[in-house]
Amino acid sequence: MKRIAAFVQALSMAIFLGAGLARAAYPEKPIRLVVGFPAGSQPDIVARMLARSLAPLLEQPVVVENLTGAAGNIAADHLARAAPDGYTLGLLSQTHIVVNPSLYKLPYDPVKDFAPVSQVAVSPQMLVVNNAVPAKSVGELVALARSQPGTLTFASSGTGSGTHMAAELFKSAASLDIRHIPYKGVVAAVPDLMGARVTMMFSPIPVVWPLVREGKLRALAVTSAKRSRAAPDVPTVAESGYPGFEATNWYGLLAPAKTPAAIVEKLHSATVKALAHPGLRDKLSDLGLEAIGNSPQEFAAAIRSETPKWARLIRAAGIKPE
Repeated sequence: MKRIAAFVQALSMAIFLGAGLARAAYPEKPIRLVVGFPAGSQPDIVARMLARSLAPLLEQPVVVENLTGAAGNIAADHLARAAPDGYTLGLLSQTHIVVNPSLYKLPYDPVKDFAPVSQVAVSPQMLVVNNAVPAKSVGELVALARSQPGTLTFASSGTGSGTHMAAELFKSAASLDIRHIPYKGVVAAVPDLMGARVTMMFSPIPVVWPLVREGKLRALAVTSAKRSRAAPDVPTVAESGYPGFEATNWYGLLAPAKTPAAIVEKLHSATVKALAHPGLRDKLSDLGLEAIGNSPQEFAAAIRSETPKWARLIRAAGIKPE
């Protein structure tokens, strides 16, 4: 009996050690990180910074691959179809996950086809107007818009983009009639905004903040729940008379569904360590971003809570894809 007990104990230990070695073996080769935006864009820059920080922690290269097109849906679909082995990951935006499902007939299911790892960073937006606009605050802008229904305009980086959704949420919150002028990117809209050919725009902070400081545009508010560290003197929309207003854009790290839990946990642990490093946090802050690094469960909960919020707005505003 003692021999049998010893054999069972040894076998159990071997199974335990074998499982541990299998988990420790990942990753054994380079990891691909797909991004649905072109090189040089904010999500691409975030992906490359994250990849450089993850590589030493995972002891393997993390290679960024840009798969552009279809409002980022090509990259998301590619990730959904990838083998669930931890060697293809995606840095996807809020647009891919919680907005696009209400605008497009998607080939992927944002809830069922991905394994959330962690939200990486969040980007507040800034409401700016050109200098010809007399409004010096959100309240004055709302009063101006209400006095001229259908006259004022807002630029965006395209239908369904984060900049568009922020403006539509503002329209809904303040009951405004202002016209949407979509552009192919925020940068493309800036000359028309400065030239007073459009009235206002919600924009990622780094794009417009230098112009605000130079006096070429006027900042009225930021869209985060709290003031941005990049522009602490600029009030939030919520502070400006619209409690609860929040319209940020986040980027998150995801794996294909059915990726083993041990791999997801290893990726999560490495991501949290990377985001805790002051060097990466400072670089993100320079881009107007704030590091997150939450758990897979918290990330999944954010997806579940935000999807119906934007779905209701899209239906109410009658937004259709371009």
